[in-house]
Amino acid sequence: MTTIFEAIAVLRCIFDQYAGKEGDAKTLTKKEITTLLKEQLKGAPGNQAEIDEFFKMLDDDGDGVVDFNEYIVLVASLAMIDLQKKSPSNSSSSPD
Repeated sequence: MTTIFEAIAVLRCIFDQYAGKEGDAKTLTKKEITTLLKEQLKGAPGNQAEIDEFFKMLDDDGDGVVDFNEYIVLVASLAMIDLQKKSPSNSSSSPD
């Protein structure tokens, strides 16, 4: 198995670990995604209004749950944010 497929398998395992505790094993509820964020990322949106807004952004199709595809968008967004933090400033090396 290639490294990228191994990474996807890890993401799937984490998703499956939290999904289904309150309902469908193929989706994450608001409570499940909040628990996942707290435990896996050591943080989550603070108050209920922030949690509601964050969940609304994740729930792209508006069905009230986060499926695996919506979860992957979250993970990819977090990866991009992390990459931007680590990359050197582009202003010193921008081409003319």
